[in-house]
Amino acid sequence: MSPRNRAALSVAASMTGLVVAGSAHAQAFYLQEQSTRAAGRAFSGETADTGAASLWWNPAAIAGIEKAEASANVSLILPKGDVVDNGTVIRRPGGTFAPVGGSSTSRDPINKGVLPSGAIAVPLGDRLAVGLAVTSPYSFTTDYSADSWARYSADRTYLRTFDIQPSVGVAVTDWLRIGGAANVQHVDASLSNALPNLAAALPDGSQKLEGGGWDVGWTAGVQMHNDWATVGVSYKSAIKHTLKGDLTVSGLLGPLAARNTTVSGVEATFYTPAQIMIGGRFRLTDALTLNAQTIRSTWDQFDAIRLGAPLNTALPENYRNIWSYATGVDYAVSPRLTVRGGVQRTLTPTRDGERDARVPDANRWNYGLGASFDVTPHLALDAAANYVDFADASIDRLTAAYAGTAAQTPVALNGTLENAHAVVLSLGGRVRF
Repeated sequence: MSPRNRAALSVAASMTGLVVAGSAHAQAFYLQEQSTRAAGRAFSGETADTGAASLWWNPAAIAGIEKAEASANVSLILPKGDVVDNGTVIRRPGGTFAPVGGSSTSRDPINKGVLPSGAIAVPLGDRLAVGLAVTSPYSFTTDYSADSWARYSADRTYLRTFDIQPSVGVAVTDWLRIGGAANVQHVDASLSNALPNLAAALPDGSQKLEGGGWDVGWTAGVQMHNDWATVGVSYKSAIKHTLKGDLTVSGLLGPLAARNTTVSGVEATFYTPAQIMIGGRFRLTDALTLNAQTIRSTWDQFDAIRLGAPLNTALPENYRNIWSYATGVDYAVSPRLTVRGGVQRTLTPTRDGERDARVPDANRWNYGLGASFDVTPHLALDAAANYVDFADASIDRLTAAYAGTAAQTPVALNGTLENAHAVVLSLGGRVRF
């Protein structure tokens, strides 16, 4: 290995959470706002609902539709929260642990965002339909100030995914519908954090990883219908993402200056989780429908970020599998107006003792209210508001810059995510034609 690549490897070994990390309001870096109708009932009945608006959750949702239909949605995500230092320390070579210094409170490091989504479905006869959904299920941006106490863990993180889901649904019988889909995803990521120089009086260096790539997964589902109930089950596969890009290290001084470099063609791989979704919609009266849904997310597949040649190292993440649970109601006030509400409980896949500032995630409750109004027999407008309440959570991960070298510099994170919540406002429309 060349001296340049040995230098890059020793730097890369200190990088935790490089490719996909950050807190959305659903779980870790997953965003679930793919339907305004769904947001209004806190995502409690989507696997069992019908039409293009539910296509992301279950391709069987479009089987047996009578007319072509389209759905378009946009969500404004407004997160708040503080990431607070409780005594983070750093030990430079030859020294003892000392306070990391810098601003002790990072306010609102998770950026506000606008999330669009849409879907269309077209019947091909009485029982067969094809559809297409376009979503952005894993996307966020976080920014910490250059002097933040968390700067060696995270500076700026940018992640965007675009999921294109061509789908087919078939009504096998009057009560059984099945569906399948491909999930073609493009990922762009840009991630950076500060690097400590050997003397505390020196300014920090920096490192930045940028990359992108295309990958493919799949979704399959089934729905069972009778006069008063629909039950849906679907499976969305894990996707192995492979990003190719550049790693840049700059600003290192003195003996570390030889590590300043740009390494092109770095390959990073990681998995986004599979989801097993089970939901039901139960018509209790002509006006009132009860919704329930649970999702198992296999976040343990996000066990590490693996950097290929020329770095050839792995960065542990050690996420855990989780469940989310949701229940809600739809109530038809009139033939044209439906109101809805729901509540969702989701645990974080991050673990105490392994959570860093790039992933200030926590257990949360999501409360939703919404309504739909049929403007005409062909056009319905949807609106929803969600309030997401996060529990306080520790930021408590041990990392090391230049790991495995004489310049190894441990950083023991000791902080807390506090006062975190998010407001999400969604608007959408559904058209039949």
